[in-house]
Amino acid sequence: MENERIILGENCFYSSDCKETGLNNNVIVCGGSGSGKTMSIAEPRLLETKNTSMIAVVTKRRIVTKYTPLLEKRGYKILDLNFAVPQRSTCSFDPLQYVKDDTDITFLAKSIVMANPNKKDSHADPFWDENATSLLSAEIAYVMMTNQNATFDDVLQFHERLKIKRQAESIETSLDREFESLEACYPGCFAISCWNSFRCLPMRTAGCVLSALNTSIDSIFTSNLREMMANKRSVDFKTLADQKTILFVTTSPVNPAIHSLVSMFYSQAFKQLFEYAENCPHGKLPIPVHVLCDDFATGSPVLNFAEYISIFREKGISVTLLLQSESQLSQLYGPENATTIINNCDSYVFLGGMDIKTAQNISMRLNAPLDEVLYMPIGQEILFRRGQRPIVTQRYYIENNELYQSVTEDYEARMEAQEMQEDMP
Repeated sequence: MENERIILGENCFYSSDCKETGLNNNVIVCGGSGSGKTMSIAEPRLLETKNTSMIAVVTKRRIVTKYTPLLEKRGYKILDLNFAVPQRSTCSFDPLQYVKDDTDITFLAKSIVMANPNKKDSHADPFWDENATSLLSAEIAYVMMTNQNATFDDVLQFHERLKIKRQAESIETSLDREFESLEACYPGCFAISCWNSFRCLPMRTAGCVLSALNTSIDSIFTSNLREMMANKRSVDFKTLADQKTILFVTTSPVNPAIHSLVSMFYSQAFKQLFEYAENCPHGKLPIPVHVLCDDFATGSPVLNFAEYISIFREKGISVTLLLQSESQLSQLYGPENATTIINNCDSYVFLGGMDIKTAQNISMRLNAPLDEVLYMPIGQEILFRRGQRPIVTQRYYIENNELYQSVTEDYEARMEAQEMQEDMP
């Protein structure tokens, strides 16, 4: 089996065999907009992918079109999940399809609640999130118990029916009859327990909880996305571990609602891959899975990510995180979790940027004056690998790669032929 290289800079090529290197394959890349994160790190990773499966989250649609033929020739199954234009997807993401028990329901509900694009303060009172999670958990559990072939769109339709009004010292809701009928058949079940947690809230508090949950749901689950969930088969993450597969996930650089959806997607993907690895021989995925995360620190935090990344290596999972700055990561995850994430990436590439905090941290790691980092020439990079001295070098110029040149020529020829066909009367 041909070994894959990890290309991190000019003449900085490393083996992806963790046993050989003694390092994990997690890479963090910091660089301001236009610093070359895509062409220096992301595209070389795609060129080198030959044996592992990959989830590639990208904001540039050309990457999907450009690299699909090459990867198909290498025997990869290609899945195209397009959150930016859902109707063009070849597959779907229905989060309900990954739910097996009450713990999964809670995880899914919390993922959605925490994916609220307006949630900026990670230190806000958890009371509101906990109650919104209980409410959504109750609705998910009810739909799954009463509909054998439920989709998440069924949950959304059920939720849309929920209205509340004051009744003496408590509240009355439009879904009381449904939950009373369920309780008569399954007293004390998970759905009823979660529902009662919401039903006992005062009117004003219940209204705020419902409003917060509506904000998360409405911003994430657009009509196009709901149509995709209803009409296309949902991604089975186990496929990536059992068969050479590339799952392209297209997001948008300007739509915060999609950022939040992608964060929820990450949460489900990591959880499913981790749990599948737990049940495999030696607790490891049969085929390693690498996750390429463009604009990772936008949107909302990925649930439990700081905990998951600590044990990715032993499960056969790895990530490349593309960020604009360490400050961006810290703002989203909090300083402690951001430090944990960085510390669990054995490779760190700094491509330059204007963020003072990031430059100060790089200066300390490099043991060099701050101005040398802050005013680093364009095209230069600083590479850190655990157990090695830092390397100051040039970013990798993929334009000089012969395979890249061939892939680009093929891509341009296909685009030109497509344009000519579209221009024909």
